[in-house]
Amino acid sequence: MSRPDTHAAPRITVIIPARNEVGAIGKVIGEIPKYVTEVIVADNGSTDGTAEAAQALGARTVYVEEPGYGRACLAAMSAASESDITVFLDGDASDYPEDMTLLLAPILNNKADFVIGSRITGDREKGALTPQQAFGNRLACALMMLFWKSQFTDLGPFRAIRTSTLKALNMQAPTFGWTVEMQVRALKQGVRYAEVPVRYRKRIGVSKISGTVKGVVLAGYYILSTIFVEKLRPLALPYSPEIERRYGGDKQPAENLEFTERAEPGIGERGHGDEATAAP
Repeated sequence: MSRPDTHAAPRITVIIPARNEVGAIGKVIGEIPKYVTEVIVADNGSTDGTAEAAQALGARTVYVEEPGYGRACLAAMSAASESDITVFLDGDASDYPEDMTLLLAPILNNKADFVIGSRITGDREKGALTPQQAFGNRLACALMMLFWKSQFTDLGPFRAIRTSTLKALNMQAPTFGWTVEMQVRALKQGVRYAEVPVRYRKRIGVSKISGTVKGVVLAGYYILSTIFVEKLRPLALPYSPEIERRYGGDKQPAENLEFTERAEPGIGERGHGDEATAAP
């Protein structure tokens, strides 16, 4: 099994939006593969020391006071160093960061530019995905199939995307609509996408979304409204080689990025900056 040339190895940034996840953030960061270049925790108004715990483990932190999953992700994107691939991962330890290799494989093999980790097709712990989450996933995926003929099975937060492609999507959703906005805009722009099965376990702590009635209602509203708004919204930025060049996203030849689902790419140790970066 061959490994990528270390001189041509892609730079990978991992973004972790988190709010009061001090009990889980250490486990999440500790399980991230060592080939990752940069880890950024977007601290969305935590009051429990989440940022300090993340910094102690070598992650950069961005503080985002105003609540919003999308706001946290956007702030981290703005603070991130130059990279080839961006990976999004939740801070509640429900995902298995070591499965990142599976997400990266289709991109590094030049078969996709955007990859979703599917909890639906993967091996998930009983009770990890609540009934309301499962129903919301099915409904949102059914609507995407109806409107854009997509094959998505999940809105899973564990995902990888070429950074140039991510920038071209012009992401804007400030709250719970973030994940579905990314998928819908990728569909509208003709981005090559794939899904891979990933493992999923019960989160540490209480969910800010599925753990409360208000959270469930708001999440459902934002997700569905994002889909319908995007259905009516004209396509602003078509996905094209010109956009790839505009954002500096020229793809490396596939033969230089051979990568199989179980390979550990020789990308080297990530940096250990501990500075706190203010949100823009």
